[in-house]
Amino acid sequence: MTGETMVHEVYTLRCGGSALVVSMPHCGTGLFDGLEARLTPEALDLADTDWHIPELYDFAAEFDATIIAARLSRYVVDLNRPSSGESLYPGQATTGLCPTTLFDGRPLYLAGAEPDAAEIAGRVASYWQPYHAALAAELDRAKAAHGRALLWDAHSIRGVVPRLFEGRLPDLNIGTARGASMSPDRRARVAAAAAAAAGPAGYTHVVDGRFVGGHITRSYGRPDQGVEAIQMELVQETYMEENGPPFSFLPERAARIRPVLKAVMAAFIG
Repeated sequence: MTGETMVHEVYTLRCGGSALVVSMPHCGTGLFDGLEARLTPEALDLADTDWHIPELYDFAAEFDATIIAARLSRYVVDLNRPSSGESLYPGQATTGLCPTTLFDGRPLYLAGAEPDAAEIAGRVASYWQPYHAALAAELDRAKAAHGRALLWDAHSIRGVVPRLFEGRLPDLNIGTARGASMSPDRRARVAAAAAAAAGPAGYTHVVDGRFVGGHITRSYGRPDQGVEAIQMELVQETYMEENGPPFSFLPERAARIRPVLKAVMAAFIG
């Protein structure tokens, strides 16, 4: 029912009444039983989490959005990677379906404790599949009700991760699968709204830069089938202390960036 929130082992789901579906695949911090003992002390900080994304996007309820948010850590399984494990950025450093390294390249697992192929397949079945089944069902529900579905995939990342990219990222990194995940008109509106909102507020932005969208944006964004998708990769410094732990949420910073995110989201919906 619209407005109700369901809690599943893998995700929480708020059912909204509009065409907008917001996915938060990397905000979870849960680990399944026994995994903690296999991780390095550095990994236990969960530093590569998209921290506080549900709190940052509290305004999405104003759009009556459906919101699906992961409960488990991306260290269990990365919901924004293909279940096949193929690389989304061939030739570039990245992290995998069941990552074995942190973003900075340090080992995630104690020596000899990495998952084998059978365990990875089990994680896909137990954790990856339920999230994607729920996401696909909500997109179908939105499309049935409105004739279309609009998917916003919400992410955040440290602004400087030398192993993954050079220099510092722009504050807002908008991915449209190089234009394949949404119509040209919608992409132009989003780009214009980002320029109009981000620049005057003191933020930088890019469309289809280092991050063009992960598996969710690329696989669900099918404008010809009534589903358009965007990935927003936000530099964490804009709303939190990114050099942690404790990775604290900073309300004053969040209050500055929220109107920018809201303006871009409104353009995406429009």
